[in-house]
Amino acid sequence: MQPKKLGFGLMRLPLTDVNDEGAIDVEQTKKMVDEFIARGFTYFDTAWMYCGFNSENVVRKALVERYPRDGFTLADKLHAEFIETEADRDRIFNEQLKKTGAGYFDYYLLHDVGVRHYEVYTRLNCFEWLAEKKKQGLVKKIGFSFHDSADLLERVLTEHPEAEFVQLQINYLDWDSAAIQSRKCYETAVRHGKPVIVMEPVKGGTLARLPDDLAARFRAMRPDMSIPSWAIRFAAGLDNVFMVLSGMSNMEQMLDNTGYMENFEPLGKEELALVRAAADELNSNIAVPCTGCSYCTDGCPMHIAIPRYFSLYNADMQQKDKDWTPQGGYYMNLIETFGKASDCIKCGRCESVCPQHLPVMKYMKDVAAHFGK
Repeated sequence: MQPKKLGFGLMRLPLTDVNDEGAIDVEQTKKMVDEFIARGFTYFDTAWMYCGFNSENVVRKALVERYPRDGFTLADKLHAEFIETEADRDRIFNEQLKKTGAGYFDYYLLHDVGVRHYEVYTRLNCFEWLAEKKKQGLVKKIGFSFHDSADLLERVLTEHPEAEFVQLQINYLDWDSAAIQSRKCYETAVRHGKPVIVMEPVKGGTLARLPDDLAARFRAMRPDMSIPSWAIRFAAGLDNVFMVLSGMSNMEQMLDNTGYMENFEPLGKEELALVRAAADELNSNIAVPCTGCSYCTDGCPMHIAIPRYFSLYNADMQQKDKDWTPQGGYYMNLIETFGKASDCIKCGRCESVCPQHLPVMKYMKDVAAHFGK
């Protein structure tokens, strides 16, 4: 039986403290897991560093200890930034098995393959190591997530045909992006016969919070569909996509996503035309194409809330015609807890881990100048 196409991404979970990404509201997460499974969905996706390294612990508490192991599908990942030796591979993998209590992983990925991380994975023989985990029965399906050019993806899939699937950033905003190359990467995966898992279908919430005039056009065409639903249905409608991940941080998002994905309906011809027009309009106004993954924040020595500042900056740039916007007030509130944008010491750690390969330090300078006023 084909599983339902919506996966629960465990990177943006409900929190008891919004300023601490590791402070997961476990009881609320349990209720969301229960609702997800009750509606016939089974795919869960976590990773070593998600939610301040606490996501895998919550997988055990909210899922593994409460449901039979054959009643759900669990994906986990190894990230190049946390391994320096071959021994590190097993150290982290064994800790992941312990933290989740899962016994084995249905899907296991080498995380964020790009030109620099591919060198690490190659030097440490990670593809061969992962194939061995499959032989041992500790992993059922092996693959990788990818953030780079279609040319590099072509090379990786040619050199590693043993990869059984690819996880790609696909959304209607990035579909024809020259930098992210969603469409070209998707077509490369199709050409190699690799099923695709989609990440960032709503681009870190960007496609859930559209400008008022654009949102009104979506609602006029389909008043029964939420704004985020358009983005997820766009990705899920691609032929070679077998799973679309969505990070859900509250029950409202869970109920909405599972509601329209329970009996999935791809976008029609007129809907696709509207989505393409929306992408053109949005791409002309987004200042910083950050997805809010927060990989950059853990190692920031100045404790700067980088994705949150970028989100405020983008919102302000989209409201340049207004005399006043609330974003400056939000920024002033945040710097009571976090470092200011101007505190950036240009150490470069943020750029080394950014899966979008953004010039974070340059953008941070822009943010500092903007809100410094």
